[in-house]
Amino acid sequence: MMQLIMERMSTDEKQRLMDGMMEKFFADLTPEEKQQMMASMMPMMMEMMPQMMEGKDPGNMMEMMLELMRKDMPAMQQMMTKMMPQCLSMMLPRIGKEERVEFIPRMVAVLLEQGSDGMTEEERTDLMKRVAKIAGA
Repeated sequence: MMQLIMERMSTDEKQRLMDGMMEKFFADLTPEEKQQMMASMMPMMMEMMPQMMEGKDPGNMMEMMLELMRKDMPAMQQMMTKMMPQCLSMMLPRIGKEERVEFIPRMVAVLLEQGSDGMTEEERTDLMKRVAKIAGA
């Protein structure tokens, strides 16, 4: 469904949507915190950029990111696995306790369900044991 919506949007509409989302996402950060976050994420982004670019015109980053997500490219997966933990560690403390209590179980459920896709029962059990150990269970 999301892919259909994105395909129907013009590039300008997508850019405005992304700008609005980013503005809301970073609204509560001080300039120093924004700078710190960018400084910590920039090396990861720069490391992944050559793989993401693959000879494409860098002029339209939004379109390129959408294309990468559609194609399920390894570069996008690598970038997500490097940036997502960093992003969560910076943003979760800013989310209210009640919202975190709702969010964390949903996030863990998605990680376990989608992350164990294609695993044998034994592999899934091992993964669950590792997660339980981290959670202190």
